[in-house]
Amino acid sequence: MKALWYVAPGVAELRAEAPRAPGPGECLVRALYSGISRGTERLVLAGRVPESQWPVMRAPLMAGAFPFPVKYGYSAVGEREDGQRVFCLHPHQDVFVAPAAMCVAVPEAVPSRRAVLAANLETAVNILWDAAPLVGERVLVVGAGVVGLLSAFLLARLPGVEVAVCDVDAGRATLVESFGARFVLPEDAPGERELVVHASASQAGLRLALRCCGFEARIVEASWYGDAEVALPLGEGFHAKRLRLVSSQVGAVAGAMRGRRSHGERLGLALGLLDDARLEALLGPDVAFDALPAALPGLLAAGASGLCPVVSYI
Repeated sequence: MKALWYVAPGVAELRAEAPRAPGPGECLVRALYSGISRGTERLVLAGRVPESQWPVMRAPLMAGAFPFPVKYGYSAVGEREDGQRVFCLHPHQDVFVAPAAMCVAVPEAVPSRRAVLAANLETAVNILWDAAPLVGERVLVVGAGVVGLLSAFLLARLPGVEVAVCDVDAGRATLVESFGARFVLPEDAPGERELVVHASASQAGLRLALRCCGFEARIVEASWYGDAEVALPLGEGFHAKRLRLVSSQVGAVAGAMRGRRSHGERLGLALGLLDDARLEALLGPDVAFDALPAALPGLLAAGASGLCPVVSYI
């Protein structure tokens, strides 16, 4: 067994692990693909997970400890010994043993490579549960990264909902429009929105979100900033407009569905929603597992091409 470890700022390596047989309630999985979550893993690689968040930011099956060395990741797709394809919240590793309850079957209609988006789509599902969008609302999504795009993908499926997606990269326009939403640059962002989903992980993006709100609008903050501080103009129209700024984080099932859906059921829902070929455009670039340590700094660099880098084990 070989696994990727983050070992120092900007440095990762593959480490061998002693193989072991699965015990009761466990299964052996041979990886096919895993997805890299650019925003989170960029902060992990840089050693920028705040000490106060070390317990919260532990991935379910990670090893080591923050800041380094740490085996991190949570978007693995592989095959059990019986041939069943499964998704598991496991770090980047070619063969691993995991609790059987955490290995969720990939629907037959969903290709293995596309299934790596399950963790990000689960995040988007949770965002919508926190946002509680209404039929006919005018919605703005700020940030056309993977989470922002997947949120727009879900929002645009709701009847009568007008969705605009704002990003500085005009190259995302075709993809946004394929989801049934409208693309806008920051200078063209529409105002008077009843709902804004912020997913740009930038101060400028959150400030724009505030400016675009209508009266009693709500902003769902889906970004995570690590150890960065954000300054906001809360002395302008924030109070007069009676705005609501709501945090959304995938570690807990959103309050609207807590007690009604488990984490496993939420993940199963996300996997089923991946049965849409339009989502293929979010995947790539691809990198072989053995080449991953050398490729990671470039894959996670600001402005790197592609949206969700895919690690291939086959």
